Amino acid sequence: MTRIFIDADACPVRDETYRVAQRHGLHTFVVSNRMIAVPSSPLIERIVVTQGMDVADDWIAEQVRAHDIVISADIPLAARCVASGACVLDPRGRVLDEDAIGMALAMRNLMEDLRSTGAIMQGGRGFTRADRSTFLSSLDTAVVRARKQAAGHGRPLRIVPPPE
Repeated sequence: MTRIFIDADACPVRDETYRVAQRHGLHTFVVSNRMIAVPSSPLIERIVVTQGMDVADDWIAEQVRAHDIVISADIPLAARCVASGACVLDPRGRVLDEDAIGMALAMRNLMEDLRSTGAIMQGGRGFTRADRSTFLSSLDTAVVRARKQAAGHGRPLRIVPPPE
């Protein structure tokens, strides 16, 4: 059965994820280093891990399996989850799969190097309503495809995000 894992500490699309998970009847794990309010639902489970670097990431990576969906902007966590057969979406709706994760890791490392040398000082662009909309569409598509794959219907399907 497909499950959803939210890397929740800084996730701007928790509410959207709850709505989609509820509509599809999916168990959702909200994983964080601190107490986060979650809706009262038997399908939503709050997991508060001990404080520490990457503890929430480690918990998610250890629990996730094929056909699960992970919501995270953390590229190294995404790589670990993709290796387990999970579908990973970032909060803007970008799909991080086997085809995209290598480039995403390379870009992350490049940007980290540029920031550390002072070549880049600013962060990324702000989060918009269009980003939320793209995320919702990508998550709905991911849920449908993950369920089909888990049921063994056809070959693995690639998730193609909507055009920007």
